[in-house]
Amino acid sequence: MTIQTDKPVTSNNSVVFQTLGTVSGKQIGVVTLNVEKALNSLNLEMVHAMTAQLTAWKSDNDIALIMLDGAGEKAFCAGGDVRAIYHASVKTPGELTSDAVEFFENEYRLDYLLHSFGKPVMVWGDGIVMGGGLGLMAGASHRILTEYSRIAMPEVTIGLYPDVGGSYFLNRMPGDTGLFLGLTAYNMNAGDARFVGIGNHYLNSDDKEPMLDHLATLSWSDDANANHGLLSHELDQLELKVMIDMPDSHLASQQEEISELMTGSLNEIVRRVQISDFSESWLARPMKTFLSGSPISWHLIYRQAKLGTELSLVDVFKFELGLSVNCCAVGDFSEGVRALLIDKDRTPHWRYASVEEVPENLIEKMLTSPWKEQHHPLETM
Repeated sequence: MTIQTDKPVTSNNSVVFQTLGTVSGKQIGVVTLNVEKALNSLNLEMVHAMTAQLTAWKSDNDIALIMLDGAGEKAFCAGGDVRAIYHASVKTPGELTSDAVEFFENEYRLDYLLHSFGKPVMVWGDGIVMGGGLGLMAGASHRILTEYSRIAMPEVTIGLYPDVGGSYFLNRMPGDTGLFLGLTAYNMNAGDARFVGIGNHYLNSDDKEPMLDHLATLSWSDDANANHGLLSHELDQLELKVMIDMPDSHLASQQEEISELMTGSLNEIVRRVQISDFSESWLARPMKTFLSGSPISWHLIYRQAKLGTELSLVDVFKFELGLSVNCCAVGDFSEGVRALLIDKDRTPHWRYASVEEVPENLIEKMLTSPWKEQHHPLETM
């Protein structure tokens, strides 16, 4: 087996690109997010680098498939590095900033590139996969979970909402699970993620190198469909040999309880959670997180769940870009980021103290795109 290393696209090595040779003569393109101390969180430089390299590999006939991985043992990707957006937003409160537009636009373009890549895209979802990391994973055709996978959309804790395509994949989950995940930031294990469709393969954490060794022996071709089938078959066969079984899913076994909690208006849901005692329940932590989240975010997440499955993926990203930059301008985003990432006091002072206090006209304003359709930044996506 021969690994040939391409020249890094980024000068600071925050993302590393390599090609893995195979006996077929075809290559596997490997992308490694390489900011281990930051749990491989995405910054704009990394997004630009990945987009450039993946675009090149998409049209390169020597590349049969792609693998996305994260450096270290703790995380594939813990989300987006949004500190630059925060600093820009606090300088000009109430206004759209170019920093927010640029980051979210390019992040969503990268996510869409993965969704529409054509060739197999495999994500090694070991450890923490949150926020922007889940956006990358959701775009892959082959999404591998391990016994250490911890997957969540925690945006309610920073005054945002589950973006990066969440309006598409959350609304396609069983029952009211998508709304539950958005409101509670529930940490899914591999069993949970498999149940809701976030992952479609399961291996053990120690299986990565043996898997790559095995993939290097296969007969990859120029036929993308054949390569998809070959990868699926081989991962299924490897899954039969895992030493540590996939953990059980609370989400699967507790669908009735989740449905009962998420039934009714947003006010009814919040009230139901406030008066219930979850201290001895598996719901203790997610419900505590829910109630400590931004009331503005509650409204946005609830409205997001009402979108259903009618929007195309392109339209989802257009909708989310407008909503995300509005969150930065007039929502709770800046305060949430301050409390969690800047001052780290974990005591956000949300604009409104309760679900009832949030003005309906504010939510409508945030849900309205700041651009006319023909001038939308993602119009050419």
